[in-house]
Amino acid sequence: MMIMSSVAMAGQKDYIVKSPDGVDIAVREAGNPSGRPIVFIHGLLGSHLDWESQLNSPDLLRYRLITFDLRGHGLSGKPQDAQAYVDGRRWADDLRAVLEETKAKNPVLVGWSLGAVVVSNYLAAYGDHGIGGVVYVGGVIELKAELLKPHPEVYEGLASDDLKVHLDAMRDFLALCFATQPDRALFERLLSNAAMASWTMTRTVPSMTVFAAEGLPKVKAPVLMLYGEKDALVMARPSLERARALNPAVRSQIYADSGHAPFLEEAERFNRDLANFSETISTH
Repeated sequence: MMIMSSVAMAGQKDYIVKSPDGVDIAVREAGNPSGRPIVFIHGLLGSHLDWESQLNSPDLLRYRLITFDLRGHGLSGKPQDAQAYVDGRRWADDLRAVLEETKAKNPVLVGWSLGAVVVSNYLAAYGDHGIGGVVYVGGVIELKAELLKPHPEVYEGLASDDLKVHLDAMRDFLALCFATQPDRALFERLLSNAAMASWTMTRTVPSMTVFAAEGLPKVKAPVLMLYGEKDALVMARPSLERARALNPAVRSQIYADSGHAPFLEEAERFNRDLANFSETISTH
């Protein structure tokens, strides 16, 4: 069931979608309601606010831009049951619920970091029928040591019961997302955004089931993977190698001046690349 709320500005609307297990999923739309849908899935400790450079982009406003807060994040529901986060199928079902309620036709799915896991899990569960294309941004392919850069103190801090330790770890994690740090106002907003995330989710998501090995090989739609050369969280080239082993048709670009968040660090280039990719995809 879709529950509509107030329209914040022209072309923008906010509403709630119910996931199959009853979690409220907060959705925001912007852009052209009649344009090709592009669905943005943020990463760990983020929300729809991560995509403001895309929702306000002149290069993208001709598209129907849809983003939503993952379970345990932002304005979405925050279950206290760890199984609500460990079970990767539930995250896939959330994306499915958003696609069904929005009636997004042949959308481009854009998954950042943990959002790429959600996309992979969706593809494993539902295949790519009705999906126009897929973009992974700093995408986590699998939660394996050989694909992720080690930051044990940060992740231990995120799981801590001590508020100061927990918040300091959030700050450190967020800083690791950028090769060039954002301005103070943006960083503080993103840090406040991170602090809204469920502690249960933050502790349990490292144990989330990931189905990339089942999902990526199924994809016949175009797949583009974008990584920052200076990514401090995900090992870009090994991740690309693993992705190509699962799907040799994967295309890729490396952003030389970006870290883990090229859509923020090199937003204008990213927006052009996303628009160009979207234009190459059949509308049927």
